[in-house]
Amino acid sequence: MIPREPHTPRRDLYAAAAAVLLVTAAVLVGRHIQDAHHTLFVHWPPLFADWDPHVGPGTPAALILAAAAVAYGPTLAARLPWRALPWVAWAASAAWSVSLALVDGWHDGIATRLTTANEYLQVIGRFHDIPATLRGFDGHILAGVPGNWPAHVAGHPPAATLTFVLLDRIGLGGGGWAGMWCVVLGASASAAVLVAVRALADERLARRAAPFLVFAPAAVWMGSSADAYFAAVAAWALACLALALTRRSLLWAAASGLLAGLTGYLSYGLTLIALIGLAVLVLARADLRARPLLVLPFLAGLAVTPVVFGLLGFNWWTAYHLLVTRYYQGVGGTRPYSYWIWANLACAAIITGPATAAALPRTVGSLVHRGDRPATRLALIVCAALAALLIADVSGMSKAETERIWLPFAVWLLAACALLPRPRAWLAAQVILALLLNHLLLTGW
Repeated sequence: MIPREPHTPRRDLYAAAAAVLLVTAAVLVGRHIQDAHHTLFVHWPPLFADWDPHVGPGTPAALILAAAAVAYGPTLAARLPWRALPWVAWAASAAWSVSLALVDGWHDGIATRLTTANEYLQVIGRFHDIPATLRGFDGHILAGVPGNWPAHVAGHPPAATLTFVLLDRIGLGGGGWAGMWCVVLGASASAAVLVAVRALADERLARRAAPFLVFAPAAVWMGSSADAYFAAVAAWALACLALALTRRSLLWAAASGLLAGLTGYLSYGLTLIALIGLAVLVLARADLRARPLLVLPFLAGLAVTPVVFGLLGFNWWTAYHLLVTRYYQGVGGTRPYSYWIWANLACAAIITGPATAAALPRTVGSLVHRGDRPATRLALIVCAALAALLIADVSGMSKAETERIWLPFAVWLLAACALLPRPRAWLAAQVILALLLNHLLLTGW
C-alpha cells in the first residue's frame, strides 16, 4: 500500500506548488542578475537555453507518446511480465528522448549537439596516439596553456572523450553516431533503476515507478547529452551491485565494480554515487558470510579502469586538482554562488518535474515513520541520491548547467514517484512539462 500517514493529495499539491515557486523565483531573479550584471552566462536562467517557441519533426511523435503514456503507462507497467518490463522501459525511454530531441530536428537536436566548440568531438583528431595523448592529458587542462582542451574535455576524465574516439575508430564517427550512442545508452538508465528498486524494495514499487522513470522531463536533456551516457553507466553500476548482494552473485559483483570504476573516469563528480552505493549496501539482505566473497570480484572490477589509465600515464588526482583551477579560470569563477546555490535546485525541480516534488515529502515521511517497509527501503535510496545532489550543489563545482550535470542523480529521485496516488494525473503533469520545455526553449544540450 502507498503510505498515507502524514500526507494527503492536498499536501502533494502544496509540495509541487513550492517547486513551481522556486523555479519562478530562479527565473525572475536570474533574469535580473543577467540583465544587470551579465554574470550568469545563461540566456534563460536558470537553464542553459534560449527562448524559442517552435515545433519540429518530432512534435507529432512526442504528442502521441505523451498521450499514450498517460492513458496506458501505469496499466502496462502493472501488467507486463517482469522480464519484459525493463526492456520495454528502455525502448520507451529511447523513443521519448528521440521524439523530444527531434522537435529541434535531426541536425540541431542530435547530430550537432556533441560537435560544438566545447564538446568532445572537437578533439578526436588529437588522439592519434592514445597512450601519448593520455600521458599529456593533464598538461592541457588549464586555460591559457598551448593547445588547452575545450571545456567539456578538460572538465572530465579522459574516458569520456575516449569513448567517442573509439566510436570513431570503429567507423561510427560524427555527431549523429555520438548523439545516438548517448540517447540509446542513456535511455537504459530507467531500466537500471527499475532493476535496482525491485531488488532492494519490491516489484510493486518498481512497477509504479516505471512510467515516471521513462516519461520524465529529464528526457529533454537525456537526448544526446553525454551526461545521459554517464547516468546510465552509474545507474547500472548500482543496479549490478544490488543484484550482486541480493543474489550473492560473483559475476554481478565484478560487473558492478567494473562499471563503478568506469563511472569515476567519465565524470569526477560521479564519485558521489558512492552515497547511493552505501544505501544499497545497507538495504541488501545477502548473508553476512557471503558478502566477503563478493568483495574480491567487486574490487577486481573496480580496479580495472584506474589501473589501465594509470599504466597509460593518466593521474586522476592531478587532473582533478588542475580542473578545479580551470573551473575558476572560466565562467565558474564569475557565476555567483549566492544565486546558483539555490537556482541549481530549481534546475533539479525542472528535470525531475512536479511529480517528484510532490513525492519527496512522502519519501521523507516513509523514512521517518517506517510504516510500509518496501516504501521505507525505496525512501533510503532516494534520500541517498538527494544527499549526493546536495553535496554536489554545496561544493560550488556545479554552478549552472545542472539540468544535464545532475542527470545521474535525477534518475534515482524519479523513483520516489512510485509513492504517489493518482499516477495518471501526475504523469500528465510530467509529460506536459517536458513538451513545454522542448517546444518553448532551445536547450543548449
